[in-house]
Amino acid sequence: MYEMTIRLRTDGGKCLYEQIYEHIKSEIRDGKLLAGERLPSTRFLAEYLQVARSTVDYAYGQLLTEGYIESRPCRGYFVCPIEELFRLEGQNRTRPEETPGEAQKEDSGAAAYRWDFSPYDIDMSGFPFSVWKKITKNILTYANSDLFSRGEAQGDYELRTTIGRYLHSSRGVNCRPEQIIVGAGNDYLLLLLEKILGRHVRIAMENPTYARSYRIFRSFAYDIVTVDMDGQGMRVEPLERENVRAAYVMPSHQFPTGVVMPIRRRLELLKWAAGAPDRYLIEDDYDSEFRFRGKPIPALQASDEMGKVIYLGSFSKAIAPAIRVSFMVLPEPLLERYRRDCSFYSCTVSRIDQSILNEFIRDGYFERHLNKMRKIYRAKHELLLELLVPFQKKFIVSGENAGLHLLLTARTAADEETLVRLAGEQGVRVYGLSEDMAKEPAGKASVLLGFGGLDAEQIREGVERLKTAWNIK
Repeated sequence: MYEMTIRLRTDGGKCLYEQIYEHIKSEIRDGKLLAGERLPSTRFLAEYLQVARSTVDYAYGQLLTEGYIESRPCRGYFVCPIEELFRLEGQNRTRPEETPGEAQKEDSGAAAYRWDFSPYDIDMSGFPFSVWKKITKNILTYANSDLFSRGEAQGDYELRTTIGRYLHSSRGVNCRPEQIIVGAGNDYLLLLLEKILGRHVRIAMENPTYARSYRIFRSFAYDIVTVDMDGQGMRVEPLERENVRAAYVMPSHQFPTGVVMPIRRRLELLKWAAGAPDRYLIEDDYDSEFRFRGKPIPALQASDEMGKVIYLGSFSKAIAPAIRVSFMVLPEPLLERYRRDCSFYSCTVSRIDQSILNEFIRDGYFERHLNKMRKIYRAKHELLLELLVPFQKKFIVSGENAGLHLLLTARTAADEETLVRLAGEQGVRVYGLSEDMAKEPAGKASVLLGFGGLDAEQIREGVERLKTAWNIK
């Protein structure tokens, strides 16, 4: 039950009870009042609206008669379960800016995808819900008042210590807890970074790159220079030529190409960054936890001895997107700038969530969960590679060493839009590489196949549909 704001007119139009009746009916039809939701009592609503109680009684009586609400003895008035009927009715209406054909095309297209090879989805079937629930219950049971206070701007020191230890053991990152900033997602951390680096920065980004970060930097009015990649990642020569101040890279597993940057190229980037006092590398360590071939690749920050790497990481892929906990490791020179100019920004992650995550990592549950998910994803990864063997006559398969997606590049002239459309006609959603291109692609058509959110049977069925769509024998 909640307070119901109704604007009542007293200009001689409809009577008051009718206005109350029509408002509640409209709220139910629009799905704003849900089935089973309790309405305010007639006494409470009458006092709140400053009208006679009989006026509300008349309105509720009409709603009862028409079946919009029901009365439960000794409990009050509740919305009847009919909102789905009106929701379906609303979905069939054409929006004013659409033609009927456009609306039909959009609806049929959305419903047609039975197999979605999204590179962003993860498998939640292995999530340790019972452990998470147990930790949450214990923390809330034994919490003191300090847990509900504002907390530190950079995040709780205990969590930052735990994250620092984890990063050092798993990624080779060298940092103190004081260098770590915890935030609700990379979006917030990039917004904070803009305050630290300043406005109108000239920044280089790989092409293709993570489109969301590209859009965020563009919203800062940053001068973005796109640098085409070779087989080793971002090329260094354009950074000197274009006189950029920062470079955004994903050296351990580039998204979306899957390229792993070798140590020689990493050292070249570090040398470039060390060539001027205010140059920095922004390392987005995208889904680095999931590597299926070769030894784990240390982070670029692990080789940084000059304080030139800004390290970004997240638990969205490793645990769950809804956790919304990311972290940024600032080099010492930028840490001083943060404390001077930005330390008044409050941490955007609840202290309760921070405590839960800290215990989840500290007590070994996170490591066990990662090991379990690596086995699950490895099985899916190997299955997809096996199923794609017949495709290799027409496509080059790449990006198979790590991450939760593969890249298919046509061997001959092919149109990316056509590949995506033909797959969609078979009920399969694939993702064109051009969606992550900062500028028009000049190479051959490529599509991404993510496997994280699909089970084994869905992968098999989806690939069979792609065979039909792309005429694979």
